[in-house]
Amino acid sequence: MDQGTGFEDTPNRYLGMISFTTAQIAEQLKGEVLGDDSVELIGLASAENADEGELTFAEKASYFEAAEKSRASAVLVSGDFTSRSKVLIRVPDVRMAVARVLPLFFPPEPVNSGVHSSAVVDSSADVHDTAWIGPHCVIGKNVKIGAGCQLKGGNHIGNDAQLGEENVLHPNVVIYPKTKIGNRVVIHAGTAIGSDGYGYVFDQGEHRKMLQIGHVIIGDDVEIGANTSIDRGALGPTVIGKGTKIDNLVHFAHNVSMGNHCLVMGQVGIAGSTKFGDYCVLASQSGYAGHLKIGNQVTVGGKSGVMKDVPDGGTVLGIPAQPDRQTKRQWIALQQLPEMKKRLRDRERLAKDNT
Repeated sequence: MDQGTGFEDTPNRYLGMISFTTAQIAEQLKGEVLGDDSVELIGLASAENADEGELTFAEKASYFEAAEKSRASAVLVSGDFTSRSKVLIRVPDVRMAVARVLPLFFPPEPVNSGVHSSAVVDSSADVHDTAWIGPHCVIGKNVKIGAGCQLKGGNHIGNDAQLGEENVLHPNVVIYPKTKIGNRVVIHAGTAIGSDGYGYVFDQGEHRKMLQIGHVIIGDDVEIGANTSIDRGALGPTVIGKGTKIDNLVHFAHNVSMGNHCLVMGQVGIAGSTKFGDYCVLASQSGYAGHLKIGNQVTVGGKSGVMKDVPDGGTVLGIPAQPDRQTKRQWIALQQLPEMKKRLRDRERLAKDNT
């Protein structure tokens, strides 16, 4: 359907028209088909945008009502939903099923190999034959790039950096010297890994730069969003643990240590030498003072200012960040202040009239 943009939103967005039957989808998702298991599906879309031949999904009753009214040919559901008009694919967890089915309809781009004619690769670099070094990339001395890595273009890899296997660097990602990156790491456009930490000392009326001679270590299966900056350590490493997912516009200062499988959302800023445990969730625009210890499975609310250590399992929010229940009580009390002020003024007036 033309949305007034000059482009048509039609099923031809599924290039190659890969199709699966509802039975095949159910088998992939370990679900069951309620209805015709031979229906052909060519893609997945939200209920409001779905067309015939597409699969949609519904997590709750209101969404299921919209899915039933849609043009979709089948609906992913969990629970006891039934339908007379749609083929259903019942799965244990709809959100998880969507994450697993999307790559079937939208497979990754083909993997290239070789070195583009415009790339500059130092003779001492060790680049695996199956890696792709895209246009205008610069590969420094003694760099090691593992099997299946994809450098999309305009990437600069500093001396002595190491990239494991199957990493993807989107355009204009810069990797500073001595950085060590694990396997299956995805780094989005414009991100800098290993830039200088912010270190100065005041000396005779001026700010003298403290050389930052450390590096960055990134674990396996990390994803880093666009325009993020991870500074190298002042002396030792800045560390990002395996499985951690980082949003756009995030800043890690020197010697930060992020645990495994953490979620770091947009515009988070972390000062130097703060240490995080595993499975932390850092909501957008939260900020962290330096030299803190944040435990395992900690959740920090959006826009929070974390100024002191947080124990394992803690949930904090606010400025300064405090345990969530305490902060919420304070917010409720603040909302009551205008009425409290009015009551106090009325009492003062009554007391004055009685004197």
